Amino acid sequence: MGAHSAVWQGYVDSSLMGSGQFDKAGILAADFSGLEAQSAGFQLSQEDINSLAAAFTSDATAFANGFSIGGEKFLTIRADARSLYGKKGKEGAIVVRASACTMIAHHGENVQTTNAATVVEKLVDYINNPQ
Repeated sequence: MGAHSAVWQGYVDSSLMGSGQFDKAGILAADFSGLEAQSAGFQLSQEDINSLAAAFTSDATAFANGFSIGGEKFLTIRADARSLYGKKGKEGAIVVRASACTMIAHHGENVQTTNAATVVEKLVDYINNPQ
């Protein structure tokens, strides 16, 4: 674990999990090579990473195929070059690309996806432009 990973773990623990919006979260390397940090219980297989990469490559692919996290399939409700939002029943996943990493956060059924998304989007804004 490099110094960078310790910083990312801090973001997972305090900013994502600490927000109270998420039940698990992780940070993927900017080049999609693997996880840099994660909360307890968060897993990402190579298949999951491939599905996220494909979804970010093409909005049409994202909407047609959805994406997977932790082996669970999510229906895409938003897809653009920066953000993917997905739903699985009442659960949701927010995936937002920053310049240096990709944030992934999963919320349970008692959390509104819009509220959860705001937390991740603001964190990515801060990482991209720390003032």
